[in-house]
Amino acid sequence: MSTMPIPDFDAALIERYDRSGPRYTSYPTAAQFRPDFGETQYREFAARSNLSARPLSLYFHLPFCARLCFYCGCNKIVTKNRARAAPYLERLHREIALQGALFDRTRRVEQLHWGGGTPTFISHDEMRELMRVTRAHFNLRDDDGGEYGIELDPREVGPGTLALLRELGFNRASLGVQDLDPDVQRAVNRIQSEEQTVAVVEEARALGFRSISLDLIYGLPRQSLASFDRTLERVLALRPDRLSIYNYAHLPQLFKPQRRIDAAALPAPRVKLAILGLAIERLTATGYVYIGMDHFALPTDELAAAQRDGGLHRNFQGYSTHADCDLVSLGVTAIGALGSSHSQNHHDLETYNAALDAGRLPIARGLAPDADDQLRRAVIEQLICYLQLDFTEFGNQHALDFRRYFARELAALAPMEQDGLLEVDDDGIQVRAKGHLLIRNICMVWDRYLPRTDAVYSRAI
Repeated sequence: MSTMPIPDFDAALIERYDRSGPRYTSYPTAAQFRPDFGETQYREFAARSNLSARPLSLYFHLPFCARLCFYCGCNKIVTKNRARAAPYLERLHREIALQGALFDRTRRVEQLHWGGGTPTFISHDEMRELMRVTRAHFNLRDDDGGEYGIELDPREVGPGTLALLRELGFNRASLGVQDLDPDVQRAVNRIQSEEQTVAVVEEARALGFRSISLDLIYGLPRQSLASFDRTLERVLALRPDRLSIYNYAHLPQLFKPQRRIDAAALPAPRVKLAILGLAIERLTATGYVYIGMDHFALPTDELAAAQRDGGLHRNFQGYSTHADCDLVSLGVTAIGALGSSHSQNHHDLETYNAALDAGRLPIARGLAPDADDQLRRAVIEQLICYLQLDFTEFGNQHALDFRRYFARELAALAPMEQDGLLEVDDDGIQVRAKGHLLIRNICMVWDRYLPRTDAVYSRAI
């Protein structure tokens, strides 16, 4: 695989194609998960996965936050009472034991991630115990060769926190920044000084974290082209290994905290587009590789290397390395992927706790996709990760005539081809520079579950 070229920012074209749709962190998407996929089905897929001897990726959802950010759409529990973490962690330890018993101990954990919420909400002793319990039930690496990451809120990183995380085996960190402008921070209730962010980045690097990622959001209230340019300048001075520039999706009907945002203060659609265009221009001009959608990385980062080497993957954490892993996810609302299946834990903390108190895995719903789903998933992942698809190679891998099987979808691409988003020839599909930012629209062509009237998605840009 070659490095992705710079996307062509065509504001008029983006406006024309700007519609709501899935982010394709899975296919079929979570909207298709069914309650009749439960613990029994999950155990069957786990047993089957042991036959493959694939390595494992572990995700832990730690849902607690001490402060409420108005823009946030994550599953979280906002509280200043740190003691609330203890009963949750007790149940999480039980889940780790139940999950660990399902997998062959020869299957090494190549990837591990603590997400949230704010993982550092828990105490240092609780962090040590969580990793000790995990190590007791899973085959973790001791050589620092895996990718063990954690999401950090710089406001929740105290003295000794980063040193402890490094001691526990973490080697990459993702920091939420969103925006450095004080007016924007006040509008979304996330007051975070530049000094706090810089201090965490510098300490993490000094301790040997090999990859630092910063998250920004465009489209927040009170943002302007000039204010975001200032944020970009200060963030790029830190030279993070990865940058994510997320689109703020204002969906107050789904996410109650967003009701506290003044919709009149949101940037106009054209201003929002201009901010995105500016970010792409600044990042690519300073040496960042465009990975896809909202992700950028330095050429030396593992994410860029995975794209070059054919190991890029997309899951519920976004773009990821280690496409060869089965994903075991633990904690309330966590979504996992074993073999071709997907599963999700209970959203409700009380129900999650009750399942574990009864000695059961807290699986609420999931999906065992049929053969057609799996083919469409393979097409979508190939396009969303590599922006190209070879008909012969795909056909050989899946024993089908691609052009015949997907004749209707290829015909549906004709208007996009006329608009210069992609090119289809006898050999395959190549997404052109104008189509890079509209890859979600292109992938929607293969989604047999669209349109849906009962699913609410964010807009593509």
